[in-house]
Amino acid sequence: MTSLVSNFDEFMDGLWKQNPIFVMVLGMCPTLAVTVSAINSISMGLATTFVLVASCLLVSLLRHAIPKEVRIASYIVIIATFVTVVDYAIQAISLELYEALGAYIKLIVANCILLGRAEAHAAKTPPVAASLNACGMGLGFTLGLLAIGAVREIFGSGMLFGVSLFGPHFQPWVIMVLPPGGFFVLAGWLILFAAIKARNSSQLSSGERALEGGKS
Repeated sequence: MTSLVSNFDEFMDGLWKQNPIFVMVLGMCPTLAVTVSAINSISMGLATTFVLVASCLLVSLLRHAIPKEVRIASYIVIIATFVTVVDYAIQAISLELYEALGAYIKLIVANCILLGRAEAHAAKTPPVAASLNACGMGLGFTLGLLAIGAVREIFGSGMLFGVSLFGPHFQPWVIMVLPPGGFFVLAGWLILFAAIKARNSSQLSSGERALEGGKS
């Protein structure tokens, strides 16, 4: 039971508690660049998740074999290998999607989320815990991209996943599909998450004060 709880915590840590976009504010290049539509957001998120899980699993398996002096270079080689796999896979599946994501597929190698997870977590934990944490972090990243991409697509084109929502008379907010739209939507989500965090902290403090008052 303790192991199950620990594994669940590892998964939820990246999914919510340390969400890469809304809590840690990492991976901003793809977050702002590819989130002009929901499908682009999900594709980039799932590609990053695959690379994250596969690389963290391999780093964890090799954590005792990789010399400390070359660990960063080794992590980059591992990450780049899986990014190459994803790059060719997306190119084979859909050229349209491949062109939409552009150079940001290859730039997954430079995403600080991956190297950070490899160095700070996977290199110090067993394979199962490392994989679950990476999976939670990747899905948290995907959900963050989807949250931004869905808002931009709805207001920027009146559609979601290519399906029209408001009919032919809708006037799109062109700014939403332009670079400033990404900043505006990201700022809105960050404000919302900050408000939720402040509210939870306030409720926790009120509960602690009430508990102390009851004891006295």
